[in-house]
Amino acid sequence: MSGLNTMLVSVTILFSLIFSISNAQICTNYTFSSNKIYSSCNDLPVLSSYLHWNYNSTSKTMDIAFRHTNITTSKWVAWGINPTAKGMIGTQALVAFQDSNGNLRAYTSSVAGYTTQLQQGNLTFGVPSISAQLVNNEITIFATLELSSSNTSSMTQLWQEGTVKGDSLMAHVTSGDNIKSVDTLDLLSGQATTTPGGGNPRQRRMNVHGVLNAVSWGILMPLGALIARYLKVVDSAGPAWFYLHMACQHVAYVVGVTGWVLGLKLGSESVGIQYTAHRDIGIVLFSLGTLQYRFYWNIYHGTTGYTVIVLSVINVFKGLDILDPEKKWKMIYVIIIAVLGIIAVNLEVYKWVRVMKTKKKSVKSEHNINQGYGVNGVKGSSDKPRQSNGGF
Repeated sequence: MSGLNTMLVSVTILFSLIFSISNAQICTNYTFSSNKIYSSCNDLPVLSSYLHWNYNSTSKTMDIAFRHTNITTSKWVAWGINPTAKGMIGTQALVAFQDSNGNLRAYTSSVAGYTTQLQQGNLTFGVPSISAQLVNNEITIFATLELSSSNTSSMTQLWQEGTVKGDSLMAHVTSGDNIKSVDTLDLLSGQATTTPGGGNPRQRRMNVHGVLNAVSWGILMPLGALIARYLKVVDSAGPAWFYLHMACQHVAYVVGVTGWVLGLKLGSESVGIQYTAHRDIGIVLFSLGTLQYRFYWNIYHGTTGYTVIVLSVINVFKGLDILDPEKKWKMIYVIIIAVLGIIAVNLEVYKWVRVMKTKKKSVKSEHNINQGYGVNGVKGSSDKPRQSNGGF
């Protein structure tokens, strides 16, 4: 199989790796020790949490039981609703944790900023009762909410966990499942609508940012480099290698810059949250990628190109650590990079075999000509014109 066909087959296999999965509801099988019965429940998609509730549409009251499993005594848990927005700020939360004396505390807290320590305070609606229990590494918060007439039956719910030091509640992790814990709850239908990214518009933008940059900087850039390095030595490829290389790099640059700009916007919206290394590498990638379109790009095109590839792969992994998606996505990217690496090794060998054969043939031809032989090795068949001995 020719080098061109090998490349095309490998690329076809490379882009055949994407699927998704879903989970079944299990909260309906849970029985409370107090024999309390709730008419509705939802398995929340992240952080091992479950919500059970009864809603009275006439009195606008809601009895809830929020369960968080796999918990330790050094962690706090919280569940809340946001009547005015879809994000963290404005959330009216119920909080529970075990204090330094071993007492389990449950109280309300209104979230006014990203740096909140969930101090105890009143909510925008009444909470006539709130309590909590810790059994078998599972905290359950019980509460009754008096929702005002302005609250609709559909609302944004959020839930969270974090560490406790002494009696102080530390900030929760700002990556992975901790930034996916939000969706829309319909109290009447008993359904929670969860979209990719937990229904959080900002999380969806983060996912788009991740996909754009993984495909552009993390896949197309390395693929374009392979095309340029190895296809140009394949005679049957002709000038096609150059156009394929340019197409890969141009598409990668345009898509990558789009993802980079989206990343800058996300950064400007993330007050108090910074991913310094990821951001700085992204800026370097944009700068080096742009340099390759300057007038003197031939001088440094190769060096900056390979630098961009290495930094791209590193930054994709940093982005995956921040988003913390299902493990299969990191594994898929590892497989893609591994396949590209295997292709590169094989094509490197193929290229050098051809180069050595061409060099050996060139040396032999030059030797024959210098000895009075033609390129075909026949005496007197030199391609050089013979000199005349005089006359006509």
